[in-house]
Amino acid sequence: MIYPSDDEKTHKEQYTWNAKVESEDEYTQMILLTWVKYDQYIQQTMQISATWNNQIDANLIYSILIHSQGKIDQIIAYLPMFETWKLQPNNIKKYKNKKKEFVEKRCCNHQINLLCIFVTEKKFVCSTPIELAALVTVTSGLPFVKKDYK
Repeated sequence: MIYPSDDEKTHKEQYTWNAKVESEDEYTQMILLTWVKYDQYIQQTMQISATWNNQIDANLIYSILIHSQGKIDQIIAYLPMFETWKLQPNNIKKYKNKKKEFVEKRCCNHQINLLCIFVTEKKFVCSTPIELAALVTVTSGLPFVKKDYK
């Protein structure tokens, strides 16, 4: 397929991969390929997380980055509002009442579930919290696991 010059540059930027040798011995070499855009989101997530002294779930930051298309200014605006909202006892109680429904839909990250309640209440999006949590969980992939937090 032939791309015009501007489209070719955009295409290359969007679909470039990083290669990293993960392990090797005398007969084999394991190479990890990651999408450049993914690596950028991971790096931004780690920077934002460090700014917040790693007090905020990295998957939460990552999913906001993905859905705001890397606009850090949106994250800087959303996180303090969300953290303030989350501290209100009635909001935690609301989540506890719906927690089982979220988990039944395989939305098991409680911080993301709380965020989904927050953004739907604030009318930032037009869907139910559970639908949004399922969408975020599926599209973001939630790349961080417990060992990444250490």
